[in-house]
Amino acid sequence: MSAARLPYLLLLPATLFLLVFFLYPFGLVVIEALSKDGGWTLENFRTATGHWKFMPALTNTLLLAIVVVPIQTALALAMAVLVSKMGRGRDIALYIFTIPLGISDLAAGIIWLAIFDQSGFLNSMLHGLGVIEQPGIWLGYQSKWIIFLAVVLAEVWRATAIMLVILVAGLGLIPKEYNEAAEVFGASPWKRFTRVTLPLLRPSLQTALILRVILAFEVFAVVAALGGTTLPVLMGEVYQWQFALQDRGVAAAYALVILAISIAATLVILRALRIPKEARI
Repeated sequence: MSAARLPYLLLLPATLFLLVFFLYPFGLVVIEALSKDGGWTLENFRTATGHWKFMPALTNTLLLAIVVVPIQTALALAMAVLVSKMGRGRDIALYIFTIPLGISDLAAGIIWLAIFDQSGFLNSMLHGLGVIEQPGIWLGYQSKWIIFLAVVLAEVWRATAIMLVILVAGLGLIPKEYNEAAEVFGASPWKRFTRVTLPLLRPSLQTALILRVILAFEVFAVVAALGGTTLPVLMGEVYQWQFALQDRGVAAAYALVILAISIAATLVILRALRIPKEARI
């Protein structure tokens, strides 16, 4: 076997995996979305976008991403810098920070439901402190903003570790000499972070943001646990059309809408955090 063919041979298993478990199902989804009654049509997209829940679901999904991702980015950066500067106890701190990463979306939603539920921890604490006389209904259908806040808190708690792990790995690849040289020339800690660390961390930050934004558009289980159908999101509508309403074509159309939004967001992030040619290896 020639050395020139070895890389292609090594890539063959991954290529076959993508073809079988991604491209083929994706093709089926596209066909489902663009066909109805045996013909090609955009009727499924018209049904999806014309439904009264489409705009609330789209708005809630975008708002969750706009609110959650910046908070998670700031927290992940702060936690990653803290962990990278630690000596003893670094591994323990990183392990504690990443515990929520091992919890599923639904389990995280149920945990926060136990906090906000009428008989949950929040009401018990407030009643014990004398703040309230009787338990309040925090997650009722008339309190959408509280449901939204609960989902934000649950997502920040659950998924910040995804970005943290990537950023910690990125910080570990930055040579210490750069920061040491900046310190010698009198740069303050903030300037060293903004002028040295952040630019060198751009590839890792780019990856972390793309991954987190895509996952933010796919939020479902946490919302279902905390708000049910009171706070509609795009992925929740995919589930409703697929299983409750038994319309696979419209569900596929919703899935392609989510894909289009994810691709658009990815392109924006790639452009905003593009790496200069001279900095590429």
